Amino acid sequence: MTTTSSDLVALGLTQTYGSGLNAAHALIDVELTIAAGESVAIMGPSGSGKTTLLHCLAGILRPTAGSITWRGADLTTLSDARRTVLRREDFGFVFQSGQLLPELPAVENVALPLMLAGTSRRDACAVASRWIDHLGLAGLQDRRPGELSGGQAQRVAIARALVGAPGAVFADEPTGALDRATGHDTMQVLTESTRAAGATLVVVTHDPEVARWCSRTIQVQDGRITTEAMTR
Repeated sequence: MTTTSSDLVALGLTQTYGSGLNAAHALIDVELTIAAGESVAIMGPSGSGKTTLLHCLAGILRPTAGSITWRGADLTTLSDARRTVLRREDFGFVFQSGQLLPELPAVENVALPLMLAGTSRRDACAVASRWIDHLGLAGLQDRRPGELSGGQAQRVAIARALVGAPGAVFADEPTGALDRATGHDTMQVLTESTRAAGATLVVVTHDPEVARWCSRTIQVQDGRITTEAMTR
């Protein structure tokens, strides 16, 4: 398969905890290419290694062996400081709980990545407000997370993930805490927004209905990719 510098490519990816007889292998020689702008769902039973795979691809974990190439750089060889900058400036994240800061209003939660990157509060909040409006939350800029519904909070989290125009967005069980209808709406917003922004999307989920929103589904079992299938 021909790859480009904008693809996310994992080769020989291995994650081992412990050593000797006590070693636990979370990932074993995983090879995976995610094309620029592609949406991929990673599925598997609890303990299969799917979240570990996402965390390695996103530069949160440094794998025991193998390489992860993104924009011409191997994430596994970057310093912790450079990986932190990468996660802040070129990766977006959506988690099951949203992980919004409860003391900040929605607009500042969304603007936070821009402010951490050095953008003034005024300019960052202006960009954040446009994203909030775009995702159907007009008028809710000043509400804190505790004043939002679960679906509204996840839209704020999606806006925060996209506000810095990242090249890739990583979502770990983004609908896990939502009811079926709200989860459907959240995945529609997430996939349509990342597609419109030209961002790569990687979603970890246990729900086949969530996986169907992505263009490809990968099944992980005992730390290995067992099957891959196009869904769209």
